[in-house]
Amino acid sequence: MISSSIIFAIGGAYLGVLFLLAYIGDRQAEKGALGILGSPAVYTLSLAVYCTSWTFYGAVGSAARNGLEFLTIYIGPTLVMMGWWFVLRKLVRVSKAQKITSIADFISARYGKSASLSAIITLIALVGITPYIALQLKAVAASFDAFTSPDSWSPVSGVEAGSIMADTGLWVAFLMATFVILFGTRNLGADERHPGVVVAIAVESIVKLLSLGAIAAFVVYGLHDGLQDMFARSSWNEGVQRLYTFNEGFEYRWIALTFLSAAAMICLPRQFQVAVVENSDERHLATASWLFPLYLLLVSLFVLPIAISGLTQLPETANPDLFVLSLPLAAGQNGLAILAFIGGLSAATSMVIVASIALSIMISNHLVTPILLRLPYFSGPNAGDMRWTLLLVRRLSIIAILTLGFIYYRVTSAANPLASIGLISFVGVAQFLPALIGGIYWSGGTRVGATVGLLVGFAMWLYTLLLPSLAGAGWAFGDIVANGPFGIEMLRPAMLFGITGWDPLVHGLFWSLSFNLALYVLVSVISRQSPLEQLQSVLFTDPDNERRGDVEGVLQRSAATDDLFQLTKRILGPDKAEVIFRDYAKAKGDTNIPASNDARLIAHVERQLASNVGAASARSLVSRIVEGETISLESVITLIDEKEEVVRYSQELERQRVELEDTAAKLKSANEQLTRMDRMKDDFLSQVSHELRTPMTSIRSFSDILSDGGPTDPAQHNRYMRIIQAESVRLTRLLDDILELGRFEAGAATLSIQSMDAVASARHAMDTMHGLAEAEGVEVIDRLGSGAPMVDVDEDRMTQVFVNLLSNAIKFNTSESPKVWVEIGPANDTGYLEIHIRDNGPGIPADQREAVFSKFSRGWSESTQQKSGSGLGLPICRQIMDSMGGDLTLMPDSSGGCTFVIRLVRSASMASQATAE
Repeated sequence: MISSSIIFAIGGAYLGVLFLLAYIGDRQAEKGALGILGSPAVYTLSLAVYCTSWTFYGAVGSAARNGLEFLTIYIGPTLVMMGWWFVLRKLVRVSKAQKITSIADFISARYGKSASLSAIITLIALVGITPYIALQLKAVAASFDAFTSPDSWSPVSGVEAGSIMADTGLWVAFLMATFVILFGTRNLGADERHPGVVVAIAVESIVKLLSLGAIAAFVVYGLHDGLQDMFARSSWNEGVQRLYTFNEGFEYRWIALTFLSAAAMICLPRQFQVAVVENSDERHLATASWLFPLYLLLVSLFVLPIAISGLTQLPETANPDLFVLSLPLAAGQNGLAILAFIGGLSAATSMVIVASIALSIMISNHLVTPILLRLPYFSGPNAGDMRWTLLLVRRLSIIAILTLGFIYYRVTSAANPLASIGLISFVGVAQFLPALIGGIYWSGGTRVGATVGLLVGFAMWLYTLLLPSLAGAGWAFGDIVANGPFGIEMLRPAMLFGITGWDPLVHGLFWSLSFNLALYVLVSVISRQSPLEQLQSVLFTDPDNERRGDVEGVLQRSAATDDLFQLTKRILGPDKAEVIFRDYAKAKGDTNIPASNDARLIAHVERQLASNVGAASARSLVSRIVEGETISLESVITLIDEKEEVVRYSQELERQRVELEDTAAKLKSANEQLTRMDRMKDDFLSQVSHELRTPMTSIRSFSDILSDGGPTDPAQHNRYMRIIQAESVRLTRLLDDILELGRFEAGAATLSIQSMDAVASARHAMDTMHGLAEAEGVEVIDRLGSGAPMVDVDEDRMTQVFVNLLSNAIKFNTSESPKVWVEIGPANDTGYLEIHIRDNGPGIPADQREAVFSKFSRGWSESTQQKSGSGLGLPICRQIMDSMGGDLTLMPDSSGGCTFVIRLVRSASMASQATAE
């Protein structure tokens, strides 16, 4: 057993080392020689202040109780860091430009530098973080007691059995308060980053990671023979089996926890402090986007073996939250246990340091300073120096923060595990999310909307989560939680509006954030922004435009330079005031500062004051000495119009991008079409060459025979002459077809369009092809009806089309009972008449249906190849129909055969009659 004095001495020595590191870091920063202390790795490790005692102790306890649910606490921040470009980057840029000091300052500055809103946010943060402070006190006190009493391994500690003075938590709170006062309030400058704090937090992050990793390695290779042995020996344990099972409805809790942990990454005051305020270089975010998730991954890997070993190696009464410490103690590894204690102390101390610094700044800037400015001593013409007063306020605030944390720890310590306390705090600070995210992405958000949403959401958090937590500790409100206020069961905090079966955390989160978001949006829509709110909304939603930072032209005000200097000196001190005014003059390229009426100087001084006392208090201070402070409505409108112009320009660029993409697609399609046409040209020339060569070869061959004397038999001589004549006619016809097709394609064909009876023309073609049909044994069926529809066509060309289609249908019909139908098609368009020529032949494959209208194409089956023509008939027919305003298509037919559709333009009188019918 290790004595408490030794543990106390070790803890004190460790805190002393941290203080020394912070001191060295601050000294290096003052010299401008940060070196590695200002690296992205140190910044990333400072973000690990997220991993508090909840992670070091509570994550193991959560894993032992709820299985893999603890992973959600690391998934959320990982998602935030992966999307750093969209949220964190914008928060950092706005904060740098506006000299933001805290999350309360950020939100209040966005909504018109509202002092009331900043006060509300500070109070919410104070109440919301109190459970988290209590968590750290509980963890450190429990780990300290574990060295002195085995009973502390029990889930119920001895807090309630002893007096307050005997409570370890009291002395832990006292030591932490003392340390934070020495650590974080050595000077007033909230505008100055705290490089010493960041360095100390980074070192603590390494310590707690190495400590947790050492415990994990010990349980795997010290208590077991590797991972395989650990899993094999623990498979029988019911607690271990729970690690890999999921309760019904676990998805909702996982989603809620992931969302909460993501929100906490930017809404917790300490996280906002290290991630945004303490950021010295925006580029560090890119490194942190992968390095911090890696850190969280290592932590999560270490948690599971410790939880499994604790469930199998320790008594059932052992407190899961202390498995990290209990395992080495039970194994007699006192050195490892001390390392675990140091790791837990690091986790708790880092959180308390940063949270207390952030909250003390918020309290002094947004609660106390507005009150002090109402007192004659600080507001009169001979006002006193506020620097040391504010410094004292921050120190007293730290004491108050730790006191509240201890009170909450005292009244709830025996009831709630660490993870439960942390989640309650997470939901509380998540109420900042709508106003925070809406403030940087929605210019329409108003101060009234943000205020109402925050107040109602916070009230719902108090009612649905904090009140049941206190009731569970047996402290108060038990009757309200059990029966509802005034016995109204519909209003029971854990079953609000009669909803049952929900997880308490999901229930509280849903109602508080839903009310918050809904009222923020609704009230913002129905309320109006002040001119200053409109200005700030532009600055916050569009920080990347440099013109947005030029507020000096918008604020029309004047003040004596000496008054400004005295005000700056009173808040920042004479040395800092001298530097501010000298640098301003140097930036203007002038050695003299105007005596008055310099609006830009006033704005510059206000920003410098805001970096120390917050935007709302700085505005209040400056307003006391300036004259004629008004906001130029025209300037605000100009800024808003500029923003709208940027939006319109962005939309125009997007439209042009779409048009360019469409044009590129069309060019690609045209290029492909040209390529196809070029290929078709080559194919055409090849086909023409082939088609012309065949008759010419025959003519030349038989002509050569006759020229050489020819056959002596007169009959053979006459046969050769007939072949020459037939091939000459064939060649002439082929040349005529090619020339005719060329004229139609060039638009040079002459047509004599007149009104005629389409049915009569079709029947004339049927009579013409009657002999061929009888010779081929094909039955041609007339289904044209008794009407006389008039169409506007060239009679000869129309007959040519009908004859060509009928000829093809007769010649290429190879069915056992060949038939051809000529019929009137359905009247789909009153301006046109359709005549269908259908056969029951072999048909044309689907992939060749459009190709049959290409030159020299023969889209027929192999059995009909001996009957195929030149391949120009159908292309000529389509060109004829196109020239007459109609069309020729091949209708898809799954039943076999072909159906060619001739579409003819009705005569004007017939079209009007068809429309009337």
